[in-house]
Amino acid sequence: MLTRARKRLVAGLVAVVAATGVTMVAAPTAQAAGNTEYVYSAAMHRNIPVRIVDGGGGGPKPTLYVLDGLRAPNNTSGWLQNTDVDRFMVGKGTNVAIPFGGGGSFYTDWERTDPKLGLNKWETFLTRELPAYMQRRHNSDNRRNGIAGLSMSGTSALNLASRHPGFYRAVASYSGYPTVTLPGFNQGIQASVAEMGGNPINMWGIWPAGQWAANDPFLSANNLAGKHVYVSSGTGVGSKYDSSVNPASANFNPVKFAQMVPLEVAASTSSQIYIGRLAVVPGVKLTTHITPDGVHWWDYWESDFKQSWASTFRPAFF
Repeated sequence: MLTRARKRLVAGLVAVVAATGVTMVAAPTAQAAGNTEYVYSAAMHRNIPVRIVDGGGGGPKPTLYVLDGLRAPNNTSGWLQNTDVDRFMVGKGTNVAIPFGGGGSFYTDWERTDPKLGLNKWETFLTRELPAYMQRRHNSDNRRNGIAGLSMSGTSALNLASRHPGFYRAVASYSGYPTVTLPGFNQGIQASVAEMGGNPINMWGIWPAGQWAANDPFLSANNLAGKHVYVSSGTGVGSKYDSSVNPASANFNPVKFAQMVPLEVAASTSSQIYIGRLAVVPGVKLTTHITPDGVHWWDYWESDFKQSWASTFRPAFF
């Protein structure tokens, strides 16, 4: 259980997160592999753009679904803007589907339409509508499925895998917040939705009632028995990629520090609590990567994705 001091720390961190967000200029767009296709969602009454890397070959293929973060744009994905993940997956014999949009949605089915964020039925889209499209158009076998996400969607990936254990064989969370209902973290999730203009009551109702417990990966961890699971985060203490987030550095940037460090400290706390819970789940094939440094940014998530492909998704698929 969280101590009272840690609860105050987490609540303070998520308040900083909500106030600042991650609004830095993105890295140059990587040359994308695959094609952007438009998949109609009857549940959301609109076409959803999805970047798809076809796994090639003649036979049925596994599919890896890769989700974006809190500020997911509607016309691209942070994975395409900031990493080479789409090109990395070429030739792996696996379909990759990267949906665009979903900012602030936690990729879940909301209880009510939101005046700002609209009609969100992402769980239905990701577990029914998009898989049907992938089977029809890209020969997905709909047996060997995996899902991965970062930050907001790290929480979502673990939640979806726990809620649909018969669909997913493997899941990865990079800097996620899987302790949804614990004090401090539920306030952080609500603040994140509000930062995007949404009303969190429209998502899962009023905490702690409504659908909060039903969407907490920590509480449903037993559903991942026998699954391949990857959980990673940094500690928020410096970055081997960027010295400007180190207060002792001559080029210290306090704005970047406020944007990138508190998020990762909270993610590290949540992820390590969750890892302790998974450690007692029978048969779970768990890989963890908690680094002694690391901030809330794409350099780490790109590296973690590639590690999770080798340790978690490939063994689950082949």
